[in-house]
Amino acid sequence: MTLNLVKLCVGVDAVEDLQASIDFGLADKKSRGIEEIQFHTTRMVPKRVDELLDGGSLYWVIKGRIQVRQHIEEVRPFTDTSGISRCRIVLEPRLILTEWLPRRAFQGWRYLTTKDAPSDLSKKGAGILSLPPELRRELADLGLL
Repeated sequence: MTLNLVKLCVGVDAVEDLQASIDFGLADKKSRGIEEIQFHTTRMVPKRVDELLDGGSLYWVIKGRIQVRQHIEEVRPFTDTSGISRCRIVLEPRLILTEWLPRRAFQGWRYLTTKDAPSDLSKKGAGILSLPPELRRELADLGLL
C-alpha cells in the first residue's frame, strides 16, 4: 500500500521558490562533480519505508497549504559527523502541483495516506496555474481556491 509524507517547506514563499532552490542545488552539485540528486535530510528515519517506496511522495506545505509534491525515490539512513543518526529522503527533482489543502504547522514530518492527500492539478486546474502566485495566495486566503 502506498504511503506519503507531508513536511513544512520552511523559508519558501511559493512553489517557484522551491523549484529555484532545487535547480540551484543541482547545478551546484554538477559544478562540484558530486552526485546530482535532490534530497531532504531529516533526523528521524521513517519506519514504513517499503510503503513510501511503493509510489509515495513528499507533499510540501508552503504558507500553510499543501501545494506541491515530489516522488520519493529512495530513503538513505546515515550517521552524520557528530554521530547523530539522520536520513536523506531522495526525491525526484520534478515538482507536481496539487490542489491546495490547508495544513497547520507541525514539527518534523507526518505520514499521509493516499486517500487523504490532495489531488494533482490536472488540466482543469490549468487556469489556476496561469495566475500569479500572489493572486493565487490571496484567492486561497479568501477561500476561493
